[in-house]
Amino acid sequence: MILPFFKPLLHACAVILCITGAALAQNASPVIKTDVPLDSIRLSDPFIMADKPSQTYYMTGTGGKLWKSRDLKKWTGPFTVAQTDPKSWMGPTPMIWAAELHAHNGKYYYFATFTNKAVKLGEGLERRACHVLVSDRPEGPYVPMKDSTYLPADKLTLDATLWTDTDGKPYMIFCHEWLQNDNGTVEKIALKPDFSGTTGAPTLLFRASDSPWSREKNKDGSDRPNKVTDGPWVFRTKTGKLGMLWTSWIYDVYTQGVAYSPSGTLDGPWIQEKDPITPPNFGHGMLFRTFDGKLLMSIHSHRSINGRTIRYPKLFEVDDSGDKLVLGRQLTDGQ
Repeated sequence: MILPFFKPLLHACAVILCITGAALAQNASPVIKTDVPLDSIRLSDPFIMADKPSQTYYMTGTGGKLWKSRDLKKWTGPFTVAQTDPKSWMGPTPMIWAAELHAHNGKYYYFATFTNKAVKLGEGLERRACHVLVSDRPEGPYVPMKDSTYLPADKLTLDATLWTDTDGKPYMIFCHEWLQNDNGTVEKIALKPDFSGTTGAPTLLFRASDSPWSREKNKDGSDRPNKVTDGPWVFRTKTGKLGMLWTSWIYDVYTQGVAYSPSGTLDGPWIQEKDPITPPNFGHGMLFRTFDGKLLMSIHSHRSINGRTIRYPKLFEVDDSGDKLVLGRQLTDGQ
């Protein structure tokens, strides 16, 4: 029998092992497949960029691979696109988590979390940090820029994303890992204009414990807010309301939440919605607009197969015409 207060930790370990196996596979030469239905792709933290110049959808996520599609129904991949420096702090074979693609001023940027299992911080925690690579093409290759680090070397960070705030400055939005601080955070740090590094110090936006919906068990069996912050994604509705998707857990169920900033800026204050925005067993969502103008949420769900947790990308329609997002129907194979 597993005591209730051990379940979140055991589940987190199982998820980490699953992600580790997928991420290590990035170092093998992939077999390129064509006409693969979205529901047949196994991928954590799916991120989709709709690239207007090429009229192509590019999907990436955890594992460092890239898929592409013209219609969101059939996909070609996986392609290896990240080329890190083996002499950097990442080492020769870093794990890659939650990669995102962003087009800016004629270039393409690869925001991702890199882990070097050979470097330990504190109590045996593997060094993990957000970093940005660059390419002239959406297909890559994505290579390092000037700065060797974007965030403090002793700080475990993950799930970086990009947002340009009302001050006109670009910011990296990221999470500080709950394994290190016991109460995960979402923070911002200013980026250099060409994204080649960061300037200044990080600023706290909110903590995992601010959530009214996430839950885990204390040692005495009572409830407390979950410690995890994952996958921030900033958006603005058509009415101008600033919001942020982010993910945590309700006991052992990965769950998608949302918060809104009444000030309309990253500095908040961030007001957490009372309830999750999606059904249970969905998380790490992001938003993109299709070439015909439809707003979709790309997100993953879990499925247990022979005792292993497998993650699959899913798509939901979203209505952003009001002050708050309204989730629509789930699509099947991009339809």
